[in-house]
Amino acid sequence: MQLPYILAALCLAVPSTAAPQSTAGVKDAASFLAHLTEEAASSLKPRHGSGESKSLPGKGCTLSNARIRRDWERISKKERKEYIKAVKCLQSLPAKSNPSFAPGARTRYDDFVATHINQTLSIHGTANFLTWHRYFTWTYEKALQEECGYTGTQPYWNWFTYTDDLRKSPVFDGSATSMSGDGEFFAHNGSISGQNNIYLPSGNGGGCVTSGPFKDQVVNLGPPSPGMDGLPAVVGDPLAHNPRCLRRDLSNYTAGTWMTLANLYNITLGDASHSIAQFQNELQGRFGDGFLGMHAAGHFAIGGESSDFFSSPNEPVFYLHHAMVDMVYWLWQITHPQQANDIAGTITIFNTPPSREGLKTDTLMVGVDSPLITIGDALDTMSGSPFCYIYL
Repeated sequence: MQLPYILAALCLAVPSTAAPQSTAGVKDAASFLAHLTEEAASSLKPRHGSGESKSLPGKGCTLSNARIRRDWERISKKERKEYIKAVKCLQSLPAKSNPSFAPGARTRYDDFVATHINQTLSIHGTANFLTWHRYFTWTYEKALQEECGYTGTQPYWNWFTYTDDLRKSPVFDGSATSMSGDGEFFAHNGSISGQNNIYLPSGNGGGCVTSGPFKDQVVNLGPPSPGMDGLPAVVGDPLAHNPRCLRRDLSNYTAGTWMTLANLYNITLGDASHSIAQFQNELQGRFGDGFLGMHAAGHFAIGGESSDFFSSPNEPVFYLHHAMVDMVYWLWQITHPQQANDIAGTITIFNTPPSREGLKTDTLMVGVDSPLITIGDALDTMSGSPFCYIYL
């Protein structure tokens, strides 16, 4: 994006008052998110400047060359179609994974699914959860750009709109400019999430997606541990070939229960925002308390393939969802600059089995053709090594 355009966007984003320190007078979560994003954009200008002179030594990332990730609802229909075309391209290219590692991978898209399946127990409830998924999503975005000619950036799914009717969301309305609609109706007994602590009632789908660009998507890997009733778990190797349709069960109940103003405020400016440990634990969920958290809620609001903890990247909205996870993390980092480079947690899921604390020097491995970087390398989206992007 050219310098005049990005600076104009940032200037337009600067609010007349700072982001609210309470939710009093704020209409809803979407409005509060807009306030936070505007304040974040405003604060970036004195930190990173608009020219090369204020970039980090040798890195070259400034507001003049940072890529901008945007809400799916706020990009044009033409831009949505270009993104969809690139995803479908990735789903048509041959896999690069070694067949001895992922014998069921058939496409380049499957390479990413296989990586996530393989590392699930060391990238959730861990010190690297936020940075691993940041790098994973960026690597996927880079593949769309370099292998499929995509000139845009990774859009995000704004969790806080259409929570009362996800089928009306431009992400899920089933149109040619959506990421496809709900699954066909399939009678089933809801879903179980949160380490089997949280029951979620069925929506109106559950079956194969029948509308939109991904209605004919063939899913090849997993699911080893589906949360949705009626989605059969794969028997044996989750990386073996298991072709099937893409299934969804959009859940207004899940979105409306957890994608709320109170929950967004809590992790960004409220009680759960005071440390990285509190922030990421609340974002990921307090399952023993029956609290799903917005990360898991996003997966289960989509349902179907997305309900599997391991193979959820089979769902193409996974990357819009995790761009939103990353956006909320980005907002937290900007609003808590003294703690922005902190990490917390161990190297095993919820410290099971017990393991050492994570370190900033720990490496992040995200699969084929991706160089190793460290947690420390992934803490700043404008470090220039490797990231150079912001959100609006």
